[in-house]
Amino acid sequence: MEVVYIIVAIAAVVAVYFLVFKQPEAPPPVVRRASERPSSQKSAAAEKPRPEDAASPPAGRPEAAPPGGEQDLEPSEISVAEVVAPEPRPSVVHVPDVASLRKGLAKSRGEGGIFGRLRALLGGKKEISPAIAEDIEEILLSSDVGVATTSAILERIRDRLTRGELVDSSKVWEALRAEAFRVLQVGDDDGAFVLRATPTVVLMVGVNGSGKTTTIGKLATRLKAEGRTSVLAAGDTFRAAAVGQLVAWGERTGSTVVRGKDGGDPASVIFEAIKKGKESGAHVVLADTAGRLHTKTNLMAELQKIARTAAKALEGAPHEILLVIDATNGQNALAQAREFKDALPLTGIVLTKLDGTAKGGVILGICDTLKLPVRFIGLGERPDDLRAFSPEEFVEALLGKESEASAA
Repeated sequence: MEVVYIIVAIAAVVAVYFLVFKQPEAPPPVVRRASERPSSQKSAAAEKPRPEDAASPPAGRPEAAPPGGEQDLEPSEISVAEVVAPEPRPSVVHVPDVASLRKGLAKSRGEGGIFGRLRALLGGKKEISPAIAEDIEEILLSSDVGVATTSAILERIRDRLTRGELVDSSKVWEALRAEAFRVLQVGDDDGAFVLRATPTVVLMVGVNGSGKTTTIGKLATRLKAEGRTSVLAAGDTFRAAAVGQLVAWGERTGSTVVRGKDGGDPASVIFEAIKKGKESGAHVVLADTAGRLHTKTNLMAELQKIARTAAKALEGAPHEILLVIDATNGQNALAQAREFKDALPLTGIVLTKLDGTAKGGVILGICDTLKLPVRFIGLGERPDDLRAFSPEEFVEALLGKESEASAA
């Protein structure tokens, strides 16, 4: 019996030893890192690990698996301007750059522009007469704001003048700024678009010369800087120069370019580009389109066909249809915009060449008429001259206070 007791005692000691001193280390959590940007473009949001063994993605966010490898969980809503982290979203500090925006709007802020002319009208006046509304109306109309938008703005200005609310020039100036902001803020969807799918398909439409191809190149450059990949679709098969320009942008940005035969079917080019984007795991397909065919009816029918073909290639595509407008075309641009909106479900506007016109008011008329958000504005030829649009910054840059005029 003593032998049995000794054996039991030894077994108990060994068991206690392993329980207390030899517990196995807990395995580290299994995580996957969201795809990182290049080292110079990394963000905290992109580096934040996410659980790989989550049962399912958050509601409304599709899973995306890169070809030939394991699923790499990535944020499914990625702005062109920034990577958005998983919920809860961290606060994003936006640093306004009104000074450089004012430089781009120098012509509009000059003596012959909307800012300069309003400054000349209102500057230094201590008392304001209701009759000044007529002078303001003339300035707005000649700045390409448009008749309907000018009438709506002046109706509210006149009402406040009659009630005695706008008693001096500073009050009138602030009222004009408030009206401009009201017109430019279309819902809460201004600025850079969101990547809602892999790939997100973006159609660029607009007349020839508006800047569609150049805008695509600049967007591809922005995306590359963020570590995002693009496929460029040369859908303007009727202009060899446009195809050549897009190929050059592809080489510059390291983007795949899908092209077809000269004069070939643009819809088939877009279809193949989306297919290529799906196969390669590209983040965005940026599709160029024609801006002129034999007749306006033919052009719109062709664009509608492209949109239908995109939907066949990828459910939900195209995710964005952006109308590119040359700001120097003034009221002609507004008329063109109406035609495109009648034919297509546009999702936003890109306004180019704002640095080349003193009539910066055209953006007010376009926003008010189309009720579409402005995604980007072009203020020069360099890739970084394509800026994500902010109504607050734009109004501050265009109609800044007198004391800030020297910063322009």
